[in-house]
Amino acid sequence: MNSIQKKIWGLVLIVLLIMATTWVSLISYNQKMLDQYNGILERYLVLNEISRKSEDTVTALNNFLLLPSNDNLKAVTKNKKDIQSMKSEVATFKNVENELALTNYINLIESLVETIDSALSFHSEAETEYSMKAFNEATHISNYISEMALTLIDLELQTYDLFYRGIINQSEELKQLGTWLLLLITVGLLLFTYWFSQRITKPVEKLTLAANELSKGRFDLKVEVNSSDEIAFLAKTFDRMRLNINNLISDIHHNAQLENELQQNRLLLKESQLRNLQSQINPHFLFNTLNTLSKKAYMEGSEETSDLLVSVAGLLRYNLKHLDKPMTLYDEVYVMQQYIDIQKTRYTDRLNFYMEIDESCLSIKIPGLTLQPLVENAVIYAVEPNEEGGTIWFRIKDEGDLVTIEVEDNGPGMTEEKIQEILEEKVNTANGHSSGIGLSNVMKRLRLFNSMEDVMKIESTLGVSTKVSIKLLKERRGEK
Repeated sequence: MNSIQKKIWGLVLIVLLIMATTWVSLISYNQKMLDQYNGILERYLVLNEISRKSEDTVTALNNFLLLPSNDNLKAVTKNKKDIQSMKSEVATFKNVENELALTNYINLIESLVETIDSALSFHSEAETEYSMKAFNEATHISNYISEMALTLIDLELQTYDLFYRGIINQSEELKQLGTWLLLLITVGLLLFTYWFSQRITKPVEKLTLAANELSKGRFDLKVEVNSSDEIAFLAKTFDRMRLNINNLISDIHHNAQLENELQQNRLLLKESQLRNLQSQINPHFLFNTLNTLSKKAYMEGSEETSDLLVSVAGLLRYNLKHLDKPMTLYDEVYVMQQYIDIQKTRYTDRLNFYMEIDESCLSIKIPGLTLQPLVENAVIYAVEPNEEGGTIWFRIKDEGDLVTIEVEDNGPGMTEEKIQEILEEKVNTANGHSSGIGLSNVMKRLRLFNSMEDVMKIESTLGVSTKVSIKLLKERRGEK
């Protein structure tokens, strides 16, 4: 983990690196200019030294001719070697501008050395006249060397005049470059320091804002800090604390809600116990009465009325006993047919009902009283309001792991808003009618029964038709 301390040290190292790079660049540039200047000055010194050495050599030769001795001979020999050594160094000064003059200069040096050797040779052979002629010639050559040195220095000055001026200009430019470079480095460091400080202060500001929001009771805001230092670790710890507090509050609300529901259930249980005392008498009395009426109608020859009373009694018994029990699809279809028989007695030819059933699906389980509300809803909205009546299609389809049940009618249809209200369990479309169980109630029980949300689909076109489809799992989750 990169710490804030490491970031600060990184900033210091970057500043030191920039300063060191700038200093090394300036030192290198100055050293290069100094080397060039020293090289030119060295050329002048060598040329001047050769002129002086040539004069010293002639003086030493004169002393030797006047007073021959080993010391004077050694002085001549030493000066001659020095001149020969400097001649090799002068040869390296040659360029396009001074090539001819420098060649003549080197030839003069060679001539001086040869003339000195001739003078020494004639003196050793006691030929004084030739020796003096050689000495005089060496004197003239030495003077030529001095004059030629001045000529070469003048050529050097002309050649390097632009260089000298360039050094002056470059010195001024170097001052300006240093000033601009200093300003550039200062601005760059300020920008980098601002960016660097933002990398540290921004996470702190986010953490402060999150703490302020948390103090106001807002536990849903996630704390996000994009860094990899101690502040990020602190932010993650703070966010975990926020989640723990939020979960704790949620648990408290949930427990309070459960406690409230439990209290309401206790009240409902007491109420249901009182109502149960009444329901133990009324259904039996109603069933016995319907059966008595059915038998009486049959004995009087009203078989159709008898069948109708039997269907009503069976439907009532099923509705009261099997509302919260899983039944087979076969039982649900049978009860639904009893309901249709009752409605056909009521609407006669106004009700047209068609069925397409895959009988291999009739053994699967389904919540009790699921199909009747779907068909009842179609009867209420597609048949009852129309004088001409209406048509209802009922289908059961095998679709692999699912069974699809469709109830389609040619009624007035529904708007998209009404469909969404039903699917979102905001309305009860059949509330107040015979069973009192609407589409929303059916959908809610199917979701609990199948343990999934996608159990119902409604397709409708205004003025044309409505089709309600429900899905059933052949094997419910958790069952084998």
